[in-house]
Amino acid sequence: MIDRLLIIPAAGLGSRLGASKPKPLVEVNGRAMLDHLGDRYAPFVARIVVIAHPAFSGEVRAWGDRRGGVSVTEQASPTGMLDAILLAAPFVERLAPRDVWITWADQITVLPATLERLAQVISGTPPPALALPTVKRRDPYTHFERGADGRLRRFLQRREGDPMPAEGESDMGVFAMTRETFERDLQDYAREVPLGSATGERNFVPFVAWLAQRRPVETFPCTDPMEAIGVNTPEELQQVENWLRARA
Repeated sequence: MIDRLLIIPAAGLGSRLGASKPKPLVEVNGRAMLDHLGDRYAPFVARIVVIAHPAFSGEVRAWGDRRGGVSVTEQASPTGMLDAILLAAPFVERLAPRDVWITWADQITVLPATLERLAQVISGTPPPALALPTVKRRDPYTHFERGADGRLRRFLQRREGDPMPAEGESDMGVFAMTRETFERDLQDYAREVPLGSATGERNFVPFVAWLAQRRPVETFPCTDPMEAIGVNTPEELQQVENWLRARA
């Protein structure tokens, strides 16, 4: 049994980046995205599972072998983040972590203070079923809609054609849940969730709002809005590099 397992869905080809290598191995300030994540999460997690595309899983395995403490599995079809995360189920069963953490492969700007807060929240007595930092922004791409009681009620996505507010509250691609939540609630959700109406994919983040109607889910503000910037385009890559250099 280990304390924490980190799952990194990293099966994207990175076509919008226009890179000559797999997206999770694209260098940001001279280091692969996976290296940034490995170093950032090292104080918090005992092992990492990377979900890779079959076309470059060998390169990710080589990275994992060099680093140590990394397992790699493949997502053969691009059916969404939910299905990618579920591919880590055999590792969760075998390693029996207390907590299961998830981060997107391009979410490399998350700060230690935010991860420390996440560790504190998910280690509460009793722990919430799931915890995550959120960010408030104008013209959001995604948005958590809350009820009058403040509880997360629904997750809206522009790419699925949902009507979006002028200002919204979004996830930032970082989540922590108990093993029970992963093994029971996420599996229950996966059995009933439909495909996205526009993308035809099964996204993971709507699970957060679904779960909040059934079990305790805790959110807290991120440390800096820049933490929510994923590296998906050359412009975002430059923006993140400039920010990282400024902080260094």
